[in-house]
Amino acid sequence: MIYILKNSSKLLLLLALVCLQSMCSSSNDTIDPVVNPPTSPNPPVVVVNDVDFWLTKGDQTVTLKKQTTTLGFGTSANAYPNIEVNSSQEYQSIDGFGFTLTGGSAQVINQLTAQRKKDLLQELFGSTENAIGISYLRISVGASDLNESSFTYDDIATGDTDLSLNKFSLNSDKNTVIALLKEILAINPQIKILATPWTAPLWMKDKNNFVGGSLQLQYYEVYAQYLVKYIQQMKSEGINIDALTPQNEPLHGGNNPSMVMTAIEQTNFIKNNLGPAFKANNISTKIIAYDHNCDNTQYPITVLSDAVANSFVDGSAFHLYAGDISALTTVHNAFPTKNVYFTEQFTSSTGSFGGDLKWHLKNVIVGSMRNWSKNALEWNLANNGSFGPHTNGGCTTCKGALTINSSESIERNVAYYIIAHASKFVPQNSIRIGSNTSGNLQNVAFKTPAGKKVLIVENDGDTNQLFNIKFNGKWVTTSLDSGSVGTYVWE
Repeated sequence: MIYILKNSSKLLLLLALVCLQSMCSSSNDTIDPVVNPPTSPNPPVVVVNDVDFWLTKGDQTVTLKKQTTTLGFGTSANAYPNIEVNSSQEYQSIDGFGFTLTGGSAQVINQLTAQRKKDLLQELFGSTENAIGISYLRISVGASDLNESSFTYDDIATGDTDLSLNKFSLNSDKNTVIALLKEILAINPQIKILATPWTAPLWMKDKNNFVGGSLQLQYYEVYAQYLVKYIQQMKSEGINIDALTPQNEPLHGGNNPSMVMTAIEQTNFIKNNLGPAFKANNISTKIIAYDHNCDNTQYPITVLSDAVANSFVDGSAFHLYAGDISALTTVHNAFPTKNVYFTEQFTSSTGSFGGDLKWHLKNVIVGSMRNWSKNALEWNLANNGSFGPHTNGGCTTCKGALTINSSESIERNVAYYIIAHASKFVPQNSIRIGSNTSGNLQNVAFKTPAGKKVLIVENDGDTNQLFNIKFNGKWVTTSLDSGSVGTYVWE
């Protein structure tokens, strides 16, 4: 009996120990997360990318490439300069970005194989991830100096006239510019087209030569009808001409072709002939005055100061081979209800990629936009490796955005990237919005129809620059090398 009791005590003691161990184990395994949280290091901060960033460097090591850098908006203080974007501060609406589709451009693009040409046109004018979305084209009425030869749409024997314009014909462009425009419109039916004559038919001029001379007063009315007929026949081809300037570079009579038209002459032509002719024929094509350099604001102001001419004119167009881009604001301030446009600037065969990228981004893209322009156009879309075709006496150093030397070879030059940094991200009907210039960081900002914000920045300084893009009280920190261009996009 004593033996049994002794063994029972041991058994009870053993059971008690097992129970205690079980309770302790259960207690350790179940921890109230609120009352008794475990101690651990702070969790890592996850930065979400808020801003897409596309980069081109002046040394060409990077060209229009989307960067993998994570740019998340935050509020961590730093001493870097700020570019503050203000979407509530709105300026002009945007018609588009692009080039002049010269006759020479069409000629070299049309020599590509069918598939190569199809792919190129999709890249230039499409809306896919790999496209650059060109939304505005300028074309010549008749030949420009970047055609193989000079012509108008009513060329007749010397000494003859064609007052009824019975000999008018678009045939010289049917298989080149017109055919290519139809392919482009199939890709982007909304593309805007500006037409510009380099000269009137020779029989209307006071000089029987494609180079220089002026339109004779007796032919003002027939020339207006010539331009009406051009717009009507282009429309019958399925091509809508959104706007027309009466004369390319009207103060430069040395090009082939060219024609001089003074401010007073253009004023009289618009008020007495072209404007009434458009109205009588129910033509909605905008009339844009001047179309020459920024060193002469008096020319467009003269046209716009005439009340009758003013009623027919949508605005003024500019180039920047002389003067300062601020001329656009001078004219805008004089006539705030009229538009301004930037319609031509060429990159030269003697220029450098880096130098042209800096200058053209600063002036043609950022500069024109910050000075109220509704568009920004570089000059020639494409030529061959010899900088042709061009007329005898036409530009021999104008480098196209593309160099096309064979049915398969396409080289993308600096003008391609100058325009692409805007055209790819800023579609038609975007609105320029507020942004401050900070030091050497030349910039312009937009709000797209889809509500995205776009900031284009060019580092015009000599060193790499760190800076903040500030929006709605938060900012991202980024940097650009000297001469580099970045396009930043966010919701």
